[in-house]
Amino acid sequence: MEITDSNYQALLAEGKPVVIDFWAPWCGPCRMVAPIIEELAAEYEGRAIIGKCNVDDNDDVSVAFGIRNIPTVLFFKDGKLVDKQVGSAPKTTYAAKIEALL
Repeated sequence: MEITDSNYQALLAEGKPVVIDFWAPWCGPCRMVAPIIEELAAEYEGRAIIGKCNVDDNDDVSVAFGIRNIPTVLFFKDGKLVDKQVGSAPKTTYAAKIEALL
């Protein structure tokens, strides 16, 4: 799912856990994290909203959450930021953080 300046607030208000991967096409580590995020999105479909936000195209979201390094993955519960992972990490790290939201 693509998360943008125009849809992120509505997604956070849905009540489900939300995971946002902040990335850019030119970022090497972001390309390593991308397939992990896609796998997790499929595995947690219906239980959590998992998407990607291109920082080059969505300044408002990036500024709102103070994104300075990418990849950064933010984890929200009840619309509030509860955890984050800066830099690439193994799938198990992301999965454990998602499980903690459920």
